[in-house]
Amino acid sequence: MSELVTAPFDLLVIGSGAAGMSVALGLLAQRPTARVGVLSKTDLSEGSTKYAQGGIAAVLDATDSIEAHIRDTLIAGGGLCYEPAVRAVVEGAPAAIRWLIANGVMFDREDGDLHLTREGGHSHRRIVHSADATGLAVQTSLESKLRASGALLFENHNAVDLIREKLPQGRQGRCVGAYALDRRDGRVHRFPARSVLLASGGASKVYLYSSNPDGSTGDGMAMAWRAGCRVANLEFSQFHPTCLYHPRAKSFLVTEAVRGEGGRLLRPDGTRFMDEYDPRGELAPRDIVARAIDDVMKRLGCECVYLDISHRPAEFITHHFPTVHAEALKFGFDMTREPLPVVPAAHYTCGGVMTDLRGHTDVDNLYAVGEVACTGLHGANRMASNSLLECLVIGSAAARDIAEKLDAIPAPPPLAPWDETWVTDSDEEVVVAHNWDELRRFMWDYVGIVRSTKRLERARHRVKLLLNEIGDYYGSFRVTSDLLELRNLAMVADLIIRSALARRESRGLHYTIDYPTLDTVAPPQNTILVPKTFAARREG
Repeated sequence: MSELVTAPFDLLVIGSGAAGMSVALGLLAQRPTARVGVLSKTDLSEGSTKYAQGGIAAVLDATDSIEAHIRDTLIAGGGLCYEPAVRAVVEGAPAAIRWLIANGVMFDREDGDLHLTREGGHSHRRIVHSADATGLAVQTSLESKLRASGALLFENHNAVDLIREKLPQGRQGRCVGAYALDRRDGRVHRFPARSVLLASGGASKVYLYSSNPDGSTGDGMAMAWRAGCRVANLEFSQFHPTCLYHPRAKSFLVTEAVRGEGGRLLRPDGTRFMDEYDPRGELAPRDIVARAIDDVMKRLGCECVYLDISHRPAEFITHHFPTVHAEALKFGFDMTREPLPVVPAAHYTCGGVMTDLRGHTDVDNLYAVGEVACTGLHGANRMASNSLLECLVIGSAAARDIAEKLDAIPAPPPLAPWDETWVTDSDEEVVVAHNWDELRRFMWDYVGIVRSTKRLERARHRVKLLLNEIGDYYGSFRVTSDLLELRNLAMVADLIIRSALARRESRGLHYTIDYPTLDTVAPPQNTILVPKTFAARREG
């Protein structure tokens, strides 16, 4: 289908999760004749949104307040949240929930009202959910709307790089499209566009153990960096504290709502330990819980800890957590009768491409929304169930901005075809597989939950070697999906390591044994990395 692309898109969306679909649908609602294209690396449904279990935070109860949600988010963010972003997202939450309901998302109700649960870091019950498969409900409903919307959908297309307009004297201008690999025929095609949205998700597959689907390889962050965009706060990688521990479970996530509904974390001997690490116990924010579990495992030499909610009635567990219960049963664990073995795993990238509250990046006509972006909402640590919310609220703002500006954006110039003149097919695919494995292992060992300067420097040395090797390989052979993902992962790994080395304190998700306390002398600062190609300044 991509060979038929001749007319430019008004909006090219790279990614098909909650962020990408909300912007595409939002633009089409305002401009029904807009030409919208959506690139999806695999099937539309295979992004991280589908796997989000917990829910979406919103103030919908009279005993709760906007100010309380803001306060909880600021506390979780460890002093680095951008307060206007927090306020904008929190205030936009009720409207976002109404929009989802209008688009067919069925949230759990109790006596006719939305059922609200509670998760770590929240002072009130404010999490709307669809049992323990909220992301699946959101993805399914929005995908159905998108398929019927008239947008052109390009599944199994892996974005390669963004295209900027060439200006006099070697300068680069606005974003005018992207190259993408059709994974079915192995060809790279041009996708011209007046505006481009990065909604490609995070980079947690840079770690050996992750709760994310295989596509979370930092593609949008790497492409934006190569295109000249700044990135911020990439040292803050969130590790979900409770993923099912089993060799075949592939880090299946056990939703934080299990702890929110009374689940207890236990040592192998059955004793609780979270109260020894934080007065909030199991309801402490994720970074504290993850570090506590990591500490218990290292001190005791155990392979996992246990999460126990079997003291609650069996019907309560199966009603509230049907997905977790059914998945655990596949591996021989009945959570209505026994505790589940759990370990931490990389879960969410809190930093990303710098944007304002309308999704603007440093490059004109290039937007970024969702986990790929850094608006300042999360600061040094994302609070549970604020992520889908950010996709929806910032996505709505980006859609309005694109709709308002569309008529003033000229059509993109003709794009140069992808050049494969000097490349050949690789006869050494093992190189890609080996480098992929090496990268994820040293990132887990040296840039994980607990860090040190020595470990980070060791990782920086290794990633430099990998980047050089991957660069030579990329320049010599035809691109494949695995090679593109490896190239992007290595670039994002380097950015994560550089960011972690720059932060000489422990704050939020970044904990280093060389600087174990907060820097209380200087005011908190964001870690901002600037590419050599950076030439623009954001406004707003």
